Amino acid sequence: MVGPIEKYLLKHIQEDGAIHLTLIDPEKVTAASSSLLAKKADDSKTTAIMVGGSTSTSPNHLDRVIKAIKRTVKIPVILFPNNVTGISKHADAIWFMSLLNSVDPYFLIGAQVLGAPMIKKYNLETLSLGYIIVGEGGTAGIVGRAVPIPYTKPELAAVHALAAQYLGMHFVYLEAGSGATQPVPSNMIKAVKYAINTPLIVGGGICSSEQARTVVVAGADMVVTGNIIEETDNRDQFKKLVKTVREIGTA
Repeated sequence: MVGPIEKYLLKHIQEDGAIHLTLIDPEKVTAASSSLLAKKADDSKTTAIMVGGSTSTSPNHLDRVIKAIKRTVKIPVILFPNNVTGISKHADAIWFMSLLNSVDPYFLIGAQVLGAPMIKKYNLETLSLGYIIVGEGGTAGIVGRAVPIPYTKPELAAVHALAAQYLGMHFVYLEAGSGATQPVPSNMIKAVKYAINTPLIVGGGICSSEQARTVVVAGADMVVTGNIIEETDNRDQFKKLVKTVREIGTA
């Protein structure tokens, strides 16, 4: 069954061609600063806000951050958990994801089993996601004990994504890692997009409108950025990036 947040995302993809999602890492912000970042993101016309990071944060702090964001903006807040500590009843939905190229069963299904009762209790909408770490992988790759797919092997990313679709996952995410020196390359995005019918999310290392343009042209339906919004000097650059995603998507 498709819930309201998933319908919202799909509707905007259909209308705009491609959409932008802002990632806020609760480890890097206070409740007050998260509110300011959310306002900045909303003003720039981002479609939704993801909250999560690669390292653990206290559940109480996560709750405070999400409540502050919810008081500030009306767009959906989607949890992007790295563990069961990344679940909060105050969000609108959660990426219920499996790290498909992890060698640790915990990140394939263990954390999901532990978190499922809490998600049901909180009545959070689940967005099923096949999560694939590529390239450098960053902290997410280390923490998740992933074997990152090399950028030179786009066909491996494609078959991982196809497996996610056949397992019934509604979204696929190619993750280069926070602060990656190079975003996911076009040929890998194209290979994955050709292989699947589900919406494709791409994130990691995207810090300019030119890089966002390349990612969308290659086939990304959703572009995730995080670090750029945390840099206060990049307000105009961030706004331009979000605008580029929409404009290229509708071109």
